[in-house]
Amino acid sequence: MLLLVGLGNPGARYVGNRHNVGFMALQEIAKRHGIAPWRRRFQGLVCEGPLGGERVLLLLPGTYMNESGRAVAEAVQFYKLSSGDVTVFHDEIELPAGKVRVKVGGGIAGHNGLRSISEHIGNDYRRVRIGVDHPGHKDLVEHYVLSDFAKSEQPWVEALTAILADNVDLLIRGEDASFQNKVHLGMIAKGFGDSGGGPKSEKA
Repeated sequence: MLLLVGLGNPGARYVGNRHNVGFMALQEIAKRHGIAPWRRRFQGLVCEGPLGGERVLLLLPGTYMNESGRAVAEAVQFYKLSSGDVTVFHDEIELPAGKVRVKVGGGIAGHNGLRSISEHIGNDYRRVRIGVDHPGHKDLVEHYVLSDFAKSEQPWVEALTAILADNVDLLIRGEDASFQNKVHLGMIAKGFGDSGGGPKSEKA
C-alpha cells in the first residue's frame, strides 16, 4: 500500500485557492484513473485502487492545512506504513507557476501542511512540489495562497493537473526523475514554455 496525499483546505470557499492545488492534483488522478468512490475516513476523504501496479490510497485531509498531519498519521498507522510510503502533493511558492519538482525529505520552506505532516510521521516522505509562483513579498504570501487562481492561470493549472495524473504511474514505480521530466516536457508540448506557467501569474 502506498499513500498519496493532496494538501488543501476543505470547504467551498477554498476550492479554487492556490493553496488547494494539491487537492486538485489528487482529484484529477482519481478521475483519470477511475479510482472511486471518495468516502469519509482518516479525518478526510479517501479513495482506493490500483495504480502503477500498486494498491494506492488517495487522501484529502479534512483537518485544514495546518493540521494535515493528523489525517496522514491516522492512515499511516492504520496501514502500518513508513514515511517512505507517503507522497504529498502541495503548492510551492518558491517555484515558478507550473513548474514541478520531486524530492524526498528536506526542509518545509514555511509550508504549514508539510510542517504538520513532518511533526506526525517524520520528514522522509516524498513531496511533489507544484509551483504557484511567489507574490513578491513575504507579507503577501498568506493572502496570495488563500486566493483563487486567476482566470488567466486556469489553462496551465488544468493542463498541469492532467499531465501529473497521466504520468503518476512513474511516480508510483519510484521513477521520480522520469516523472519530473515527463511533466516538464508535457507542459512545453501544451504551449506553456520553459518557464512554467507562461506569463507571470496575475497577483491576487
